[in-house]
Amino acid sequence: MGKVPDVSEELIKRLEKRLDNAVFRMGFAKSRLQARQLVSHSYFLVNGKPVNIPSYEIKKGDMISIKLQKKQKGIFNDLANNLKRQEVPLWLQLDKEKLEAKCIGSPNLEEANPPAETSLIFEFYSR
Repeated sequence: MGKVPDVSEELIKRLEKRLDNAVFRMGFAKSRLQARQLVSHSYFLVNGKPVNIPSYEIKKGDMISIKLQKKQKGIFNDLANNLKRQEVPLWLQLDKEKLEAKCIGSPNLEEANPPAETSLIFEFYSR
């Protein structure tokens, strides 16, 4: 029999691969809430197509970029400076010049660094 996947780890991976979270991790937004709003207002393209669903799950090989007409918005004025000190997770490859990123892998639990012990949450709710 194959290895049974860890449910809590799978949940964290699925949450990490959300478009709004990827936008936050790339440094295009200051918070996840701001990233969610930017995605909802169609600021981003995935593989050249506009996506306005924050929960859209990005996959390996997907390219995420800012819409050309949205790059001039005031919210991105200082983006180049902010990205200089931005640490991007290993599963994303950020091109700081073109302001786009490629999903090159899958997030891991250590990198995600969840704020709580997820196994305890599952244990609590499975009673």
